[in-house]
Amino acid sequence: MTGDGQSASDSPPLPLAGRTCVVTGASSGIGKAACVAFARIGATVIAVCRDPARGAAARADIAAAAADGLPALELADLSSQRQVRALAGRLAVLDRIDVLINNAGSVHGERSVTEDGIERTFAVNHLAPFLLTHLLRPALQATAPARVVTVASTAHRGAVLDLGDVNAERRYLPMLSYANSKLANILFTRELARRLAGSDVTANCLHPGTVRTRFGQSGSHALRLGLVIARPFLPSAASGARTVVYLASSPDVDGRSGGYYVNRRLRQPSRSARDDDIAGSLSRHDGTAIRAPERTPLRQCPRDGEVDKGESHAWDLPGALDRSVGLTGPGRGLDLVSHDSLLR
Repeated sequence: MTGDGQSASDSPPLPLAGRTCVVTGASSGIGKAACVAFARIGATVIAVCRDPARGAAARADIAAAAADGLPALELADLSSQRQVRALAGRLAVLDRIDVLINNAGSVHGERSVTEDGIERTFAVNHLAPFLLTHLLRPALQATAPARVVTVASTAHRGAVLDLGDVNAERRYLPMLSYANSKLANILFTRELARRLAGSDVTANCLHPGTVRTRFGQSGSHALRLGLVIARPFLPSAASGARTVVYLASSPDVDGRSGGYYVNRRLRQPSRSARDDDIAGSLSRHDGTAIRAPERTPLRQCPRDGEVDKGESHAWDLPGALDRSVGLTGPGRGLDLVSHDSLLR
C-alpha cells in the first residue's frame, strides 16, 4: 500500500514505462543525468559510452535508480564512422527504440582528425548523430510514435559555418569549431523534422545551459581554466538534463517537431539556424562526408544548384548509406536494417 492507502497497482503508470531510450555520451554529465531520470520514470535505458570503466560505473548508477528493467551498456567511439555503424547494427535488433538522445559532444584545444579524416569536433558532435539517426530511422519508425532529441547549444549563435572548410584546414579555433557543430545540430534537426513529417517520429533539439560536467576537459587552456573558475557557480548536470527529459517524455510536445528549446520552452535560434537553404546544403555535405569512409577524403560540398555527379548524397539517393556502410551482400552487420527506407 502507498501512503495514501492506494496499492502500488493503483498508482498511475510511469511516463516512460515500457519504452526504450538510447542515450549517447552517457558516462557522465547531462547524458548520465538524463539516463538516471529516464530510469526513474520507467524507461529501459541503453547507455552509449566510449570508456568501458566509466561506462560500467554509470550503468551501475542508472541501475540503482531504475524503476523497471536493468539498463544496458553499449560501447562505441563516436568519432569513428565504423564504430557508429557497428553500434547502429547492434541497436537495430532491439524490439523497439522509442527515444534517441544525441548527447555526446566534445571540444578540442588542438585540431585533430578522426580515422575517417574528419575534424574531430565536427565528427563527434554532428556527423555521428547524423549517421546514427539515419541508420536507426527504420527502427524509430517501426516503434512510432518515437522521438529524436539532439543536444545543441546557444553557442551556435557564434558560428561561421563554411561548408568548403568544415575540416578547419584553413583556420582552426576550438570554440568556433564547437559553435559550427552546434549550428549543424540545429540545422540537422530542422531538416530531419521536415523529412520525417507524417511519420509520427519527431525531431527536436535544445540548449541545456552551462552546467557542471566534464565538458571542455580536452579544450584549450583558457577554456579549461574558465570552467574551473566557473564550476562552483554552475547548475548541476541534472538541471541541464531537464529539457532533454522534457522533450523525450512530456505530452506537451506530442507531435511537435523541428523546434529548438531552452529551459523547456520553445525558442527561436539564430537566423542561420532557421535558413532552409543552409540546412539543405549541410545535408548534402553530410551525405558526401559519410559515403565512403574507407577512402576518407572529405570532399567540398557542391555549391547550391550544382550536382556533384561523382557522389551520391545520403538524404537523397536510395542505397547511398548502403554503400557508405560497406555492405556488399547478405550477412554483413547492418543488413539488419532496411537502408533504403532511411532515404525516402
